[in-house]
Amino acid sequence: MSDGLVRLLDGNTFVVSEETGDIGPSPTIPTGFFSFDTRFLSKWILFINDQRVNALTVEEVEYFESRMVVVPTLPAPLVDIGVSAIRDRSIGGSFTEQLTVINHEPKPVDLRIRIDVDSDFADLFEIKDVRNKSGTYYTQVDGGRLRLGYQREAFCRETLVSSTVPARVDEQGLTYHVRLEPHGQWTTDLHVQALGLGGRDLRESLEGRPGRSRAQIRQDLAGWLAQAPRLTCDSPTLGMTYRRSLADLSALLYAPLTAGGNAIPAAGLPWFMAIFGRDSILTSIQALPFAPDLAATTLHQLTVRQGAVLHDFREEEPGKILHELRYGETTAFEEQPHSPYFGSADSTPLYVILLDEYERWTGDAVLVNSLERSARAALHWIDEYGDIMGDGYVWYQRRNERTGLENQCWKDSWDSISFRDGRLAGLPRATCELQGYAYDAKIRGARLAREFWHDPAYADRLEREAAELKERFNNDFWVSDGEYYALALDGDGHQVDALSSNIGHLLWSGIVEESRAAKVAEHLLGPELFSGWGVRTLGTGEGRYNPIGYHVGTVWPFDNSFIAWGLRRYGFHQEAGRIAEGIIDAAEHFEGRLPEAFGGYERTLTRYPVLYPTACSPQAWSTGTPLLLLRTMLGMEPRGEHLVTRPAVPPSMGRIELLHIPGRWGRAGALGRGHADRP
Repeated sequence: MSDGLVRLLDGNTFVVSEETGDIGPSPTIPTGFFSFDTRFLSKWILFINDQRVNALTVEEVEYFESRMVVVPTLPAPLVDIGVSAIRDRSIGGSFTEQLTVINHEPKPVDLRIRIDVDSDFADLFEIKDVRNKSGTYYTQVDGGRLRLGYQREAFCRETLVSSTVPARVDEQGLTYHVRLEPHGQWTTDLHVQALGLGGRDLRESLEGRPGRSRAQIRQDLAGWLAQAPRLTCDSPTLGMTYRRSLADLSALLYAPLTAGGNAIPAAGLPWFMAIFGRDSILTSIQALPFAPDLAATTLHQLTVRQGAVLHDFREEEPGKILHELRYGETTAFEEQPHSPYFGSADSTPLYVILLDEYERWTGDAVLVNSLERSARAALHWIDEYGDIMGDGYVWYQRRNERTGLENQCWKDSWDSISFRDGRLAGLPRATCELQGYAYDAKIRGARLAREFWHDPAYADRLEREAAELKERFNNDFWVSDGEYYALALDGDGHQVDALSSNIGHLLWSGIVEESRAAKVAEHLLGPELFSGWGVRTLGTGEGRYNPIGYHVGTVWPFDNSFIAWGLRRYGFHQEAGRIAEGIIDAAEHFEGRLPEAFGGYERTLTRYPVLYPTACSPQAWSTGTPLLLLRTMLGMEPRGEHLVTRPAVPPSMGRIELLHIPGRWGRAGALGRGHADRP
């Protein structure tokens, strides 16, 4: 399933183009060449004899390289094509395109080959909301190269375009006059550099080191895949999706500035190619059995940027874990608060959860002890700053009224928190999963305090607070006439009673009373929430339900992976397997690359998953989804120094074997078989 776009990616540097290879304006998605939240190419259009090209084939070789075969005229019956072109492109330290034009005629041809070039140097935040730029644009033709630039005070960005074959360069692009002999061909390499202040390579000027070459990226990918556990399985779709997920996760890794060279996953292409605390943490949890070092890096990168002061514009508070970190113009001039921005209520308890889960897998007591102060600060934030109503729950209400996020849970769109009748909940809001995360963080923090920090009194206090929270939560959030948990409480303490996928997160947190778990599972797999492909974000009977609404009816793969994990925690093996089957079946239609979200239409209605129009792809926690589903189906859990497995593989999956699983045990294996006659 294709949206007609070709994506190349290396960390937070990426290219999005049409299938022809051309880059032009798009009303729905940011097309162009981007690095560190700035667009360096907004136009890159090939003409052959003044004709735009049409695509014959597109091959995405790897996430960082692609090949497009194009022609200047559309094929027609009984009419041969005289000329074609091949556009081999890659991204690494810069954007490179090798353009090869081929003459298929038995006679010479004269061609005018032209590439129109431009850059608007738009900040990613400006793509949907075009603004009048405050800086100055300039263009220079310099020694056969085209230099496009933008300057606003000390903020400077330049695009430098060069060619291995001399071109006639003007301020709008490059032109070649080429004579091709019979069946001859002509090639040039086009090189596009993203430059910063002083005309230095942008990555080098910001990171202190140049970007990776194509050979280095290929070598790094091979090493990444070689270190991952080896999967053999009966399901071709699962095998394809597993390999694609590992490669895409590698593609999304990049090293943020000023905090060491280790890489952390960016959230998703194209809108969220930046650190997101919540996304990086949840992706690291998903990937723990496959790439545990990712969790250690994520913890380190988030710790060095942990909140230390009260700052309304950034919504920073002591102990709070960041939400988002950007490097573009609007951030540099504080038109956006993302340097970093702390507007999420869930990143902080999730940080503690990741720290504990990481130790359970790896036995890395050194990291746990080194992060004691930060973990304690995060736990303190839950009670001191998260509990803004003073009732023991985690709430949110933005302090940055101008540009802050209204919803600061994972469903952070404006209309995501509503009552059954569709009314939006009043602020502040306490969504149900936030309470589950806080409960889990306290339980896990207690284990760390008792076993590593040698503070049994603190451990006892955290466990007592967790027990009180669980009891209070099960009283206040339970919707008795529907027998499910409310989506949230509003500022007046009323239950926001929409039926949502958030209740699945309560299962993996452990805050659900055992006696109520069966009802929660029944709702999750019931007709209102379960589409056949996965659990919808909002039930079909709710006032705001929309199968292609961002958080009000779509299916999010990551959401489903944690729901399945939670179902297994409470013993609902078959239900977890049904979700795993649905999501992996959907992956087949996306060629193994699960998008951020897809439509919540009933499976029997569409017979294929409907792509959400502006979904990120790849997206970090969607790449992590097959990994957590594998852990869930194989029942993989650390128990002391051993990996314990309790397989519950759906019959359609057949045999699944995962070898060389890293952890405190060294390397281990897991094997499961789905049996049609299993009850």
